[in-house]
Amino acid sequence: MSSLTIPSFSIHGVAVSSGIAIGQAHLVSNALLEVVHYQLPKHLIETEIDRFSEAIASVKAELEQINHSLRKNAPAELSAFVGTHLMMLEDKSLTEIPKDIIRNEQCNAEWAIKLQMDDIVEQFEQIEDVYFRERKQDVVQVVERIIKALLGHPSQLSSEQQLSAVNQERKLILVAHDISPADAIQFKQHQFAAFVTDVGGVTSHTAILARSLNIPSIVALQRAHDLINDGELIIVDGHLGIVIVSPSKEILAEYKLRQDQWELEQQKLKRIKSTKAVTIDGASIDLLANIEVPEDVAAVKLAGATGIGLYRTEFLFMNRHDTPDEEEQFVAYKAVAEAMKGAPVTIRTLDLGADKQANSDTVVNCANPALGLRAIRLCLSEPQIFHTQLRALLRASHFGNIKILIPMLCTLSELRQTKLLLERAKQSLRKESIPFDENIALGGMIEIPAAAINAEAFANELDFLSIGTNDLIQYTLAIDRTDDAVAHLYNPLHPSILKLISMTIKAGAKLGKPVSVCGEMAGDARFTRLLLGMGLQQLSMHPSHILSVKQQVLHSQLAELKTQARKVLSLTDIEKIELILTKFNQTH
Repeated sequence: MSSLTIPSFSIHGVAVSSGIAIGQAHLVSNALLEVVHYQLPKHLIETEIDRFSEAIASVKAELEQINHSLRKNAPAELSAFVGTHLMMLEDKSLTEIPKDIIRNEQCNAEWAIKLQMDDIVEQFEQIEDVYFRERKQDVVQVVERIIKALLGHPSQLSSEQQLSAVNQERKLILVAHDISPADAIQFKQHQFAAFVTDVGGVTSHTAILARSLNIPSIVALQRAHDLINDGELIIVDGHLGIVIVSPSKEILAEYKLRQDQWELEQQKLKRIKSTKAVTIDGASIDLLANIEVPEDVAAVKLAGATGIGLYRTEFLFMNRHDTPDEEEQFVAYKAVAEAMKGAPVTIRTLDLGADKQANSDTVVNCANPALGLRAIRLCLSEPQIFHTQLRALLRASHFGNIKILIPMLCTLSELRQTKLLLERAKQSLRKESIPFDENIALGGMIEIPAAAINAEAFANELDFLSIGTNDLIQYTLAIDRTDDAVAHLYNPLHPSILKLISMTIKAGAKLGKPVSVCGEMAGDARFTRLLLGMGLQQLSMHPSHILSVKQQVLHSQLAELKTQARKVLSLTDIEKIELILTKFNQTH
């Protein structure tokens, strides 16, 4: 039992990158809060529009400079995210429509761009898919940067701040309402030890960046920016999602000890990078990586993953008004296949929500988007878009070990329609004498309870199954995990969830079809031994989680884990399951 006493002050949020940081808070101002509204006389309208255009140009130059300054060995996410923001500055919804607002409403530029941002964000709110809904933060971050330019506030740290940061004996911890990817790059260069933000989720850019940089980070702290004072000593516990403000001497000493232990563990983890993921009793486990863009392959290789278990193709469809054509998709898929040099690359077909192109201009309102036209349902209703993607995937399969993964299968009818469309795509390529892998593997995502219960039927008609735990948990427990009011009910250890996972694994084993997990559970080392004990031999996760999961694999004995897993699966009480799992993880 910990010797900690009640902390002086603590704030709870969502832990998105583990680790412990101790340092002084550095508050970043929120320009959006400083926006005021005022009317302009007609003769000043064009001058105001020029001021707006200059701000856009200034921000563009700033981002290009940041992108140019990235080190060659910097994580691929950094360049991709800055590139996304640069692309948004080419979008007329941010560059031209605010000018119309200035003209029509005779208002100041800051107010015009904020009005336009509110409109776009509202449209993003209608998107069902969590990942794409959180992309609204990109819009907010770009607009905030534009407003800072309009207000004459530097987006970058001042020379004095830079010098101060570099000379700080203690590391600083960034406290912000939100952090843009470009800001994060600069902050990282100045030894900030952790990110703490009021908003964000597990798939926000701040979270993804923090994980890629291996920096402790907590998001969704609600009012941290208001409650924490600049310069205040704080502790960031990236394991538990807690920020401790002005800790007592006892708490500080306890956390310094924990920090030392964590840093030591991180150093040890690096030693197993090239070690094969094999259990003590000789079972080989595939540790695969999840990616969004071809540039992510660098991180996959750096982490020592044996392949790509989930390539989310939605990224190709984001932030644009058109749909990527076959050639553009082919080039992206081929690049990944070739870069992985024969290692497996599982590419998920388009998994969008009710919107068709993840674009704010094309969002379709839906009464209940989580249960509406999304993923494979959407692809089957848009056969031409699907046909184009299937042809691109098949063409790319000639250049590597590509597998196709179908998201959110619910019925065998959906699967059979998909197979017909796949065959039609194959026939079209044969007619054109374009080579492809005739035996390309086809898998299905099990992320709806109905699919898990009927997993054997799906396994019978597919080459492999992949369990998407994020949606499986959401649909099984009837919890919108983005809804703060019910977020506490989201629990991967609910006995029903474990039973559905176990049923799917058994269905695959019975028919000799591989089963993997590619949701957040796969990358959480607390669940590794349990999943192995349930029979899983493939896990796909963010590259930054591979070493911690591999460490669990190396200390595991499957025979022992299977006995423990059976005990867990026999329980019906979440608290007892959590207790057993804690002991489970302490047995090595």
